[in-house]
Amino acid sequence: MQRIRVAGSLLVLCLVLSLGAFAQNAPDKAYLDKIWAGWQSANVEGQNQFYAQGPHVFFDIAPLKYGSWEEYKKGVVAVLGDYSSAKFHVNDDAQFHKVSNSAYWGTSTVDFEMTKKDGKVEKGTMRWTFVMEKQNGKWLIVHEHVSVPMA
Repeated sequence: MQRIRVAGSLLVLCLVLSLGAFAQNAPDKAYLDKIWAGWQSANVEGQNQFYAQGPHVFFDIAPLKYGSWEEYKKGVVAVLGDYSSAKFHVNDDAQFHKVSNSAYWGTSTVDFEMTKKDGKVEKGTMRWTFVMEKQNGKWLIVHEHVSVPMA
């Protein structure tokens, strides 16, 4: 009887641990931090790992809209070229909403401090809304909207 209890307890423990591992198989704040750390590094090519390829709409602060990740990359390189450094911090208000096992949408505010090449520092808080889809085992952004409040 004791062996059955021990075996049953081990089975329950294994189930709990496997469910915990499954739950981590979703985007989380740590993943969002990695995305913004990539933007902070100004290595736009390195951001390929986070964005879906092909025709997807991305809304950024400027210009208004990009029709694909390739377009987005080209535009961001031009914009970031005016800056010597950037710092981003994903705030603790990040939310994730499960659509299916392979799709989530979420929101967060992101604090920024960006220094232009002329020394001017820009600080503020952006709004960030994203849609992620699991493709080939990786969570990729298929839609994004980044904006700042009007002054």
